[in-house]
This record gives sequence, C-alpha cells and structure tokens, in this order.
Amino acid sequence: MIFIVKFRNKSVLFCWLAILSSCHRSALRSGDFLFQDIDCPLCTAIENVTDGYEGYNFSHVGMLVEENGSWCVLEAISDKVVQTPLSEFMDRSKDADGNPKVLQMRLTRQYRKTVPAIVEAVKANIGKPYDDEFLPDNGKYYCSELLYEAVQQATKDTAIFRLQPMTYIDPLTGKTNLLWMDYFSRLGASVPEGVAGINPGGMSRSGSLTFVHKYGKISKNHHLNTTKNRILRIY
Repeated sequence: MIFIVKFRNKSVLFCWLAILSSCHRSALRSGDFLFQDIDCPLCTAIENVTDGYEGYNFSHVGMLVEENGSWCVLEAISDKVVQTPLSEFMDRSKDADGNPKVLQMRLTRQYRKTVPAIVEAVKANIGKPYDDEFLPDNGKYYCSELLYEAVQQATKDTAIFRLQPMTYIDPLTGKTNLLWMDYFSRLGASVPEGVAGINPGGMSRSGSLTFVHKYGKISKNHHLNTTKNRILRIY
C-alpha cells in the first residue's frame, strides 16, 4: 500500500512538472533577453566586478527569437554575431542539478511595440565580427553591445540602457586583473579602462526590463557594493 501511494505521488508530480514546463514554453516571446552565467576564467573575472539583477552573476546575454517555428538566440560570441538554437544556448552552462544558469527578462509594456524592429536590427548584424577589444563604434560587437545598439536604433530612446565607464580592476586588489592584462597583451592592445560600454549585469538591472523566469541556480557576488556602477567585458 505504501508503494502505491509513493507511485501515485510521483505520477502527480510528473504531471505538474509537465504542465509547468508547457506553460513556460508558451511564455517565450521573440525579443526576450536571456542573461547567462557562464563558467570560465574570464567569465569569473567579469562577474567579480559586475553585479546583475538581484545580485546575480551574468557574463553573457543574447536575444530570444522564433524562426519558422523554432526558438533561437541571437548573440555575439566567440568570433562573430550568430543565431544559435535555444537548446544549444541553454546547454552551454548548467548548475549542479543540470538546469541552465539563465535568467529571462522582457522589455516593459511601453516598449513592446518596438520589439520586431529591435529583433530585425540585431539580425542585420549576423556575421559581423566579435568585438574582442570592447571598443565602441568599430563595426564589431560584444554581446551586450549588440543588443544595446539594436535597442537604440529601433527606439531612439537613450534611457532604456545607459553606457557607463568600463573597469577591469579587481575589487579585491584594487589593481587591473592579471587575466585582463594578459588578454589584452595577446591582442596587442591596451586595457580600455574607463571607456564607455555596457555589460550583461548592468543591462539586467535596467528598469525597462521585467523578470520573466529563472531556469537554474545562478551564482551571486556577495562582496560587491551594488550602489556602484561597474562595467566590464562580455563573453
């Protein structure tokens, strides 16, 4: 009798999980922002100096879009701007339970009518090179720069996301992080300390975005002072 009760409980749980999963899939919308907590040395360096929505760590961001009935993510990553299948994006970084370390956000109602134009503006940059030096107005894009430029182009509203001086200084040492010194040295470039830019964490804190869903357990930085603006390179 005990076995039967446990079996029934599991069946009920399974049904509820299926219903919840189905409900969330129906909540996906083109133009949604997917903020990602990626695990890599440079990603950790980013997260050490950036605070995101509710203190979460984000080192990457992409835009959700539906193409011919399939969900994809528009993103600047690796060497260029690409359109990545949603399943591949979600598999990139997972928590200990195997859930994607991704948080989904959406532009507030007043900007919803501009979403199609924003999506088209992002698509227009597919194939453009990745901005590995994180400099503005150079025909290249890092992840949050890609979305920032598209939003600016489509809405003409400078209040949605704001550029801030970037910093590559480790808050624990007060000096430029050695990982970044090595990174820019390999590029033959100087560290762009103080150059205006935007990162996933800062973007996620915009009052023009509203929370939709958190898929997995995303790490947090507890030593950061969230009253300060910190902008850094995006993966």
